[in-house]
Amino acid sequence: GKFKLPTLSELYHFLFQESFEEAHNATADVEATSRAFLELLRQNQLHPKAFDNHQAQTVDLRERTTPFQLIGLKHQNLKQASAALKKGKTTTTPTAATGVNAALAEAPFVHLHNHSQFSVLQATSRINQLVEATAADNMPAVALTDHANLMGAFHFIKAINKHNAGVDEERKIKPIIGCEFYVCDDHKDKTRRDDGYQIVFIAKNKAGYHNLAKLSSSAYVDGFYYVPRIDRKLVEQYKENLIVLTGNTYGEVPSKILNVGDRQAEEALQWWHEQFGADFYIELMRHGEEGEDRANEVLLQFSQKYQIPLIATNNTYYTQKDEANAHDILLCVKEGEKQATPIGRGRGFRYGFPNQEYYFKPGEEMKKLFQDVPEAILNIQALVDKIEPFELARDVLLPKFDIPGDYQVDDDPDGKKGENKYLRFLTYEGAKKRYSELTEAITERIDFELDVIANTGYPGYFLIVQDFIAAAREMDVSVGPGRGSAAGSVVAYCLKITNIDPIEYDLLFERFLNPDRVSMPDIDIDFDDEGRGRVMDYVIEKYGSNQVAQIVTYGTMAAKSSIRDTARVLDLPLGEADRLAKLLPNMKLEKIFSLSDAELKEKLRNDEVLRVNEIKNVADEESLAGETIQQAKVLEGSLRNTGIHACGVIITPDDITKFVPVATAKDSELFVTQFDNSVVEDAGLLKMDFLGLKTLTLIKDTVKLVKYKHDIDLDPDRFPL
Repeated sequence: GKFKLPTLSELYHFLFQESFEEAHNATADVEATSRAFLELLRQNQLHPKAFDNHQAQTVDLRERTTPFQLIGLKHQNLKQASAALKKGKTTTTPTAATGVNAALAEAPFVHLHNHSQFSVLQATSRINQLVEATAADNMPAVALTDHANLMGAFHFIKAINKHNAGVDEERKIKPIIGCEFYVCDDHKDKTRRDDGYQIVFIAKNKAGYHNLAKLSSSAYVDGFYYVPRIDRKLVEQYKENLIVLTGNTYGEVPSKILNVGDRQAEEALQWWHEQFGADFYIELMRHGEEGEDRANEVLLQFSQKYQIPLIATNNTYYTQKDEANAHDILLCVKEGEKQATPIGRGRGFRYGFPNQEYYFKPGEEMKKLFQDVPEAILNIQALVDKIEPFELARDVLLPKFDIPGDYQVDDDPDGKKGENKYLRFLTYEGAKKRYSELTEAITERIDFELDVIANTGYPGYFLIVQDFIAAAREMDVSVGPGRGSAAGSVVAYCLKITNIDPIEYDLLFERFLNPDRVSMPDIDIDFDDEGRGRVMDYVIEKYGSNQVAQIVTYGTMAAKSSIRDTARVLDLPLGEADRLAKLLPNMKLEKIFSLSDAELKEKLRNDEVLRVNEIKNVADEESLAGETIQQAKVLEGSLRNTGIHACGVIITPDDITKFVPVATAKDSELFVTQFDNSVVEDAGLLKMDFLGLKTLTLIKDTVKLVKYKHDIDLDPDRFPL
């Protein structure tokens, strides 16, 4: 067999002929290892490569006649010493406890540090859950502070407005928009990984929100490296109308207290205080973590020294405490880990939260936690009072269309009069080509439509659409004949936006643009899939790449995928996971468990009802399969990833980051809006649908082949319907 290396105890006994009694005592181990190393050098038994060119340094050692003696390092049990320090500390509890409790009882509590499912794969809280929990506890306000993005901002304000519409004034909720940014040294430096510190920013008003949007856009567009990052230069540039909290233990000040030193932490605190003054707050958290408690002690001292107000928060990632396990599973899905892997750092460990305290705690529970620091609760109202509510919904802003000088009108600040005049000219020029004779019925229809377009304020929309469709035709890109209600517009027909005569086929214009119910016209444009990219390039060149963007889409966990993901994390056998997933009909788990048996029988086939009953029976079991279904219910609908809308394109009148936060995507060189398709138009953005159809490419290629083989010219636009 092979030789076995000696243990430290065996080597020590061999070298010094004495036993090593304190093996596995860390301090004694270090001292014994050092003595053994020096003794091996003295006996010329050890030849480290590091000493190859420094033989002179070991000459004195080899000349020694006796071994080195122990210096007597004193061992200290750090765990016991830490416990003794804690025990010996005196806590500053208020003398008049009843008075403090009475004051706190009257003070409102507001959660200012909350993450939703828009912190992708990091939180399970849904927007509606946050609003419902806030309303249930009768809190006057609530904040949304997702990681680096504002994807949920519009949905958040919309949900709170919906709640406020149905309640009395005293039960209304003030929405607070914020963001937890990763602040690093240099957000453009991608030579090394630097995730930075997590700092919470809150918008005081609409102007502050626009600064948040600028910061978030920069984080994704210029600073994305593992995570979207900003730096101090950007903070200085966009700090107006923002409130800053020091953040959790990953915030700059608490992190430096725990990992660098109090002096460096104090320097960081001074910088943030200089930048934000009275809008800078020290954030105290009590999740029951030792590091947090250590940081809080120093933060309290900083607060007193610099007169910086304290704010009590709970870093929430899920709404109810019993969702902690589902949240842990979500983190495992993100990291690709099994839940059985222990939480910790280094090889063999995984990322996870240390306990189950990161939920949306009721106000009374938070007041009890901070009873000894009442000002941390009492200061919240002053911060909330600084917030001015604002709306993100607005009318659509159209990009300015350059019209020839002959059609510009004096005293026309918004350019609408000139646009209407030019649109009328183009429409009648097109009508002369479309109709052999402009009858009274035709001109009456054209004038009616032009009047409706003028009154609704959308002449620019038609000019923009006809412009890039005309450019597409010039570039030999096939354009579809018209889709949906737009085919009912004679103006669109005359402008060659569509190729179907609505008068001939008796199509209604009111289905497209109704004077009694004004809404943004929506024209879906079909291009051949090979030419769609060239049309996009034309639009980008005309309006600028900083004014054109694609639309984000959110990929969510469906019922089957939530079961498969949960099963993988819980280590349920693959065959069993597959069987459970296949039992599911085309219905959400939430509905399966909320609908009555009678309602399920109405909606499902008999065989599906049997499978659903089996799922319910398994969910009631105290087994791994039962736990899988129960946890999958919580995770269903969680955001799993983001993508790009297949055809939606946004065009803005100015730099897009002035209107909406943007991000980047792997499959596109264009910006991607952080607001999804369901809200972009409500947020005031012009959305165009550029559809690339393979059918148009096939028709185009067929026309070319017929010309090549039979010398016959075909025009698809003239094919009879």
